[in-house]
Amino acid sequence: MDRLERFYKIDRLLKERRIVSFADFKAELGMSPASVKRDLAYMRERFNAPIEYDREANGYRFGKPAPGPRYELPGLWFNAGEVLALLTTLRMLGDLQPGMLAGQIEPLRERLRSILDSGDHSWEEVEKRIRIFQPERRTGEARHFSVVAAAVLRRARLWIRHYNRPRDEMTEREVSPQRLVHYRDNWYLDAWCHLRNDLRSFAVDAIREARLEEAAAKEIAAKQLDAHLGAGYGIFAGSKVEWAKLKFAAQAARWVSAQSWHPDQRTHVEKDGSYLMELPFADTPELVQEILKWGADVEVLAPASLRERVAQSLAKAASRYG
Repeated sequence: MDRLERFYKIDRLLKERRIVSFADFKAELGMSPASVKRDLAYMRERFNAPIEYDREANGYRFGKPAPGPRYELPGLWFNAGEVLALLTTLRMLGDLQPGMLAGQIEPLRERLRSILDSGDHSWEEVEKRIRIFQPERRTGEARHFSVVAAAVLRRARLWIRHYNRPRDEMTEREVSPQRLVHYRDNWYLDAWCHLRNDLRSFAVDAIREARLEEAAAKEIAAKQLDAHLGAGYGIFAGSKVEWAKLKFAAQAARWVSAQSWHPDQRTHVEKDGSYLMELPFADTPELVQEILKWGADVEVLAPASLRERVAQSLAKAASRYG
């Protein structure tokens, strides 16, 4: 570990154990006695760390704050997951218009930027040098998102005009919002549809108009929501769930094996390097689109209906090229 990491480990050991012997420091840090002494002295002198030796306990501990600047270690760089989470949150906040979080968005963004600044690099440098691309993200009217979010939080009914892309038609519905879900860079509204008298998921970007109603929303138990909308593949789930069995070629397996398509998926690597994946699904179109992305590197083994759908799509695509 580098020197800054050692300082953080010394700090953590003292905070967690209260008393740390010299032998424990050597064992935990994997350093020579001289190096341990140098690090402790450096922390006292440069960072004003109130580290003192307790003779009775035969170990080191934090004492009362020393006069002068407050003890504080310099920023430690974030790991990949933390950077992605921070920058993604900043991006999402930047995409929202005042509404649900009116007056709160910019202070929150500034707070996140200050967290990035606590690392070894400023947030301006991080945003300049690290980019996040969202190729599958669809844009919609931010004002509709604000109304939808308000209905979810207030537990009020919502009137919407919704565009159904598969059928290319517009419908007007009154719904009881249950929750907002962010899936693959897009927002979806899980709601009880009073027109269909059933649970439905609506892409928020496909909502063309939204209006809050005075009536209270119908409450659906979380267990029922998960059973209907969370059991199948992706966001487009349903009560009738089937299991798909896919076989990926060895070359594609290097990528697919690192992906999670569904929390309940079952996977297995064959002797020839091919990769078998089994996962539940309820809405065929989305799964078909996902499978088609892998072209000749994937084969649907089951069910027969899904295999036929994919075969038909591939045949139709091939016919366009003669």
